[in-house]
Amino acid sequence: MDNKTVMNAYGLSPLPDNAAEAMAYVPFQPYSPEMCQAVLGYENGTVFKALHKPFYGGACGGKDND
Repeated sequence: MDNKTVMNAYGLSPLPDNAAEAMAYVPFQPYSPEMCQAVLGYENGTVFKALHKPFYGGACGGKDND
């Protein structure tokens, strides 16, 4: 049974309903996350595909396309 099924069965959401601004929240993690090969994980800084969030600077609208 995956986390989404469990959360729906108990009426839970991954984040609080009344999340305050400027507060950090960690959503529920998947029970069996998708992982990449160790070498790629070393290059990316994580073996978990969901946590790999590369920064592209200007490609995302950064100032002066940096």
